[in-house]
Amino acid sequence: MEFILTAVFSVTIIGFICAFMLCMASRFMSIKVDERLAKMEECLPGTNCGACGFPGCSGYAKALVSDTGVKTNLCTPGGEAVLTRISEILGVEAGSVEKKIAVVRCRGDQAALKKKMEYKGIHSCAGAKLLFSGEGACAMGCLGYGDCRLVCPCDAICLENGLARINSFCIGCGLCVAACPSGLITIEDASIATVVLCKNIEKGALAKKKCSNACIGCGKCAKECPSGAIIIKDYLAIIDYGKCKSCGHCAEICVTKSIQPSLTKKLARAT
Repeated sequence: MEFILTAVFSVTIIGFICAFMLCMASRFMSIKVDERLAKMEECLPGTNCGACGFPGCSGYAKALVSDTGVKTNLCTPGGEAVLTRISEILGVEAGSVEKKIAVVRCRGDQAALKKKMEYKGIHSCAGAKLLFSGEGACAMGCLGYGDCRLVCPCDAICLENGLARINSFCIGCGLCVAACPSGLITIEDASIATVVLCKNIEKGALAKKKCSNACIGCGKCAKECPSGAIIIKDYLAIIDYGKCKSCGHCAEICVTKSIQPSLTKKLARAT
């Protein structure tokens, strides 16, 4: 009996010692968590798109509460509502969010694009890209199988005549940019007036032969741009939005209509 009592007493003492050590470790070795972090993660949209430049919403939330130099208006998908909430949590002035929108830089739909073969593979842009860049003659154009549409969190992408198109639901998250194997989608300020909807850098005659809507690098837009905002590089027109005055003249005179009014401009005209 004495042996049993000794064993029980020993185990009890060891238990108290371990519990005391754990309490001390919890007190002196614990890492303090900023209470604002949980609130910040809760208010962010959770799309984890990376548009803010950080690894997901949690990465942006940690940066906001730990670094006073991080801008509060980087969450374009969240818009003004998220910006207001972030500013309330941090106790700073709200400011404003620059609205962003995705642009599919291609007009090679089924009517304009010449075919080089009949594709019978996986119904996926990534799969078609691996097999001679799909059935279209232009290897730099939209493959039209909707990989971008599948990753869009707000149903802002549709397919029209074998071509991906962005609608007004776009929040500029950038998930479609990563999904496009041809690198055709870019994220731009929603305030831009015109966009070059082509990425073909082949000589004009060859590009035109493959797609009737291709930019042929004729240079007319560059010559007539009143603000000198357009250059021709590798037979392709490029708009410098820092110089662009949003006059829309380039879209009006483009020979192949590869320069088009932006979605924002079209919506403004419609209203």
